[in-house]
Amino acid sequence: MLREMQKANSVARATPGACTIAPSILPTSGRAPKLLQSVAHAQPLFVSSPRSSVTANSLTKRAEELDNGVVVKLPKSAPRNTLRMGLPSKGRMAEDTMTLLKDSALSVYKPNPRQYVAKIPQIPGLEVWFQRASDVVRKLRTGDLDLGIVGYDMFSELADNDPNTIIVHEALDFGQCKLALGIPMTGKYASIETLEQLKAMPDWTPETPLRVVTGYHNIAKRYFAEKGFKNVVLLSADGALEAAPAMGSADIILDLVSTGVTLRENNLKEIQGGTIMESQGILVANKKSLLERPGLMQIVHELIERFDAHLKAEEFYSVIANMRGESPEAVATMLINAPGLQGLQGPTIASVYNMENGGSAAQHGFYAATICVRKKQLYTAVKSLQRLGGSGVLVQPMTYIFDEEPRRWKELLARLGLEEKDVFLNGQH
Repeated sequence: MLREMQKANSVARATPGACTIAPSILPTSGRAPKLLQSVAHAQPLFVSSPRSSVTANSLTKRAEELDNGVVVKLPKSAPRNTLRMGLPSKGRMAEDTMTLLKDSALSVYKPNPRQYVAKIPQIPGLEVWFQRASDVVRKLRTGDLDLGIVGYDMFSELADNDPNTIIVHEALDFGQCKLALGIPMTGKYASIETLEQLKAMPDWTPETPLRVVTGYHNIAKRYFAEKGFKNVVLLSADGALEAAPAMGSADIILDLVSTGVTLRENNLKEIQGGTIMESQGILVANKKSLLERPGLMQIVHELIERFDAHLKAEEFYSVIANMRGESPEAVATMLINAPGLQGLQGPTIASVYNMENGGSAAQHGFYAATICVRKKQLYTAVKSLQRLGGSGVLVQPMTYIFDEEPRRWKELLARLGLEEKDVFLNGQH
């Protein structure tokens, strides 16, 4: 095995601009690398370029990675006539995805909980495939899936700037977290508070590089190269990354952070400039499928409309108040000129009918005003209404707010070079 690796190294050195390949290593308690003895786990150690010393020791083999210095092309998808959307099969991301669909009046029908294929009755012709989040992205790239819901972090790592995979909806408002560095609180890191201070530490040399354990090698390579780090080695682990610095098998970690509690409980801290990206759930698509598979764009349009209508409604309450005024116009003017009472496009004013008069006539000078108020501004808005003479204030939750045409849909059409008429026959949605 060692002779084969040495032979591969000589081939790489003889090829201008080729990646350097070295034997895989497992981190030990010291700095000395230990050769893997198991052929089953032996993988190349990839160096990104002669100018960069960011290396990656990945134990996860992917079809799109290098194989003995040669790029392996993605396999072609099998022929099919169905439309497919991939959803996460396990974990919090899976639960939040199902909640979003339910809140958007979309029910996923799966007769057998052990099955991996389901349907959405409200969208005939669309198959739902439950997969690992990582496989959703990989199968989206190969064309085995047309749509998918995943975290932005997973998409950025595995799509790896593939122009055939695009983001359709970038903010589904669940799974919020960030990808960030975690460094020890004590020892030589006690005074390190910024990324620049970490980079300037004299410890990082070709012999003793900064060892970063992470599951996001593609993102990490780009990040450390952009930040100008000179000597970095990327290590892999299947879990419990926070334990690696304390064990001595890594210097720092690069992982998802939600509240930061897990970092602190393992004596790790975040540093200024150490956040790589913010992440949340996103809707993604295979670009070729969007352009070539009949009916898919119509489904995407419906998904965007449903998601946006629900997510926008989540930000508002419907507020109704009885207001006094000389006329509907006078009441509307009063509300429009009051901060926070304008609503989405202005208030709706209606006459109030007094039942004492048999309900046959409107009560003069008394009107019902309806406005949309942001949830965070509810109490302030109610007090403003009361100061303007409002009474009997009713507050109701909102389920959906449908815009005339979603912004994200217009942006998608522009990116694909399409117009409405190219998607909908006779202008019918």
